[in-house]
Amino acid sequence: MADILTPQERSALMSRIRGINTNPELIVRRALHALGYRFRLHARDLPGRPDLVLRSRGMVIFVHGCFWHRHDCGRAYMPKTRREFWQRKFASNVERDRRTREELEAGGWEVIVVWECQLAKPSALLARLVGKLGPAGRVSKPVRGGTKVTLPRLGS
Repeated sequence: MADILTPQERSALMSRIRGINTNPELIVRRALHALGYRFRLHARDLPGRPDLVLRSRGMVIFVHGCFWHRHDCGRAYMPKTRREFWQRKFASNVERDRRTREELEAGGWEVIVVWECQLAKPSALLARLVGKLGPAGRVSKPVRGGTKVTLPRLGS
């Protein structure tokens, strides 16, 4: 099946795909903030510009879309047209993610990846994040371990 969009229409469509402040990212940010966590966004001084940076805890969080970053949940389908282009694109995304993670870990950062599909079960996701991040509030050094909290409801 041929592409029904002109190159200009395709370009306009692709230009609307955001790299930062995506809906999944905003959901995670709002939930963590409601729990009392404070963080910085898109730190330019770190490899890969992580979506959320909790410097006092030595942790970064990436919120990845399953399609673009090739999660094995079933949402990472292969487009039917220009398959070679997409295979190269997805392979380079996965390789970049691997390199970024290695660089951050070599620098002493703990890397947490939140996948878009995990937002379907917000209580499980937030419990996992709280378990990794530790208690909310200020810390003077990186904290490991978990705590029990009441999870906020995520809006639709």
